[in-house]
Amino acid sequence: MRAVLSGGGTAGHINPALALAEELRNRGWEVLFAGTPTGVEAKLVADAGIPFKGFKASGFNRRKPLSLVKGVAAIQKSTGEAKRWFKEIKPDVVVGFGGYVCVPVGRAAESLGIPVAVHEQNSVMGMANRYLARRAAAICLTYEHAAEALDDAARKRVVLTGNPVRSSVLKATRAAGRALLDVPEDARLLLVTGGSLGARHLNQAVIDLKDELLSRPDLHIAHLTGRREYESVVEQMALTEDEARRWRIIDYQDRMGDCMAACDVIVSRAGASSLAEISALAVPAILVPFPAATEDHQTMNARSYVEAGCAYLVADDQVQTPEFSEKLLKLLDDPSERERMRTAARAQNATDAAGKLADAVIAAANGR
Repeated sequence: MRAVLSGGGTAGHINPALALAEELRNRGWEVLFAGTPTGVEAKLVADAGIPFKGFKASGFNRRKPLSLVKGVAAIQKSTGEAKRWFKEIKPDVVVGFGGYVCVPVGRAAESLGIPVAVHEQNSVMGMANRYLARRAAAICLTYEHAAEALDDAARKRVVLTGNPVRSSVLKATRAAGRALLDVPEDARLLLVTGGSLGARHLNQAVIDLKDELLSRPDLHIAHLTGRREYESVVEQMALTEDEARRWRIIDYQDRMGDCMAACDVIVSRAGASSLAEISALAVPAILVPFPAATEDHQTMNARSYVEAGCAYLVADDQVQTPEFSEKLLKLLDDPSERERMRTAARAQNATDAAGKLADAVIAAANGR
């Protein structure tokens, strides 16, 4: 059996696709990937050893009609190319994870009678998934709320799977992460991350707490600033040699699973993949949703998780207020509160999402 997975634009679309690829391969399936030639997916998929096929696709700005013309033309051309490719490889199912490239890939599959499934990571369904969901054989969701974008007929094809997490994250260990970050086993570790590019408000809020945090002699901080914020944070922190032994300023880290497994508390955005990994590893968390996310979907992503008692939520415009500092210090200083959050997170059963998604995809391929 052969599956083609498709997605592009952000790692949030690609990481769950790679988790599904691992699960399907373990079940004896052949997996290929369709993405944009120059997108982040091209490298991530290649690094995972999955055959990759590139198709051009682009978005459009409603205020710039020419961008719409170019976007539609690219989709039409790529749809034809995808049809020719599918006639050669004869996939049993195509799975879209979001991003503009899924539109021509999904349309090509539909025109040839190949079953299509979609997986939506966020609480608000993206444009590509909404488009393909109208005729998809299976609509797999992380959050039940995302089904509100669907009509009654489509809702009958919804399957709640959760958001798959790659095995490298699920297998991450505290010991490996502590060795990576050079943190003693008996120390407390705070991990701060605003994503690969960084989060200025979040970085500044933590910088403002420098003296308070370093006053705890057993506390270590791994501060992932993001690449474009790194130099500014280093300059503002002005760490002494002794302080730098406990406060590590890092621009980017590709072993996030180990970092999360090593920490006692994480401060993070609430993107779908980050939240899935935090949940799977049951890390006590303070979530600071990215305020410019489409339809504020990061806040919606976080809401049910926070309501289940697994994390605290602080709005981005509140991170430099006492609300943030009080919640952070409480979580760092209260081991019973951290354990309560871990217990609540484990109850979410976030580690079996890849299996549930694979079951739904296989059922779609088999016409069930």
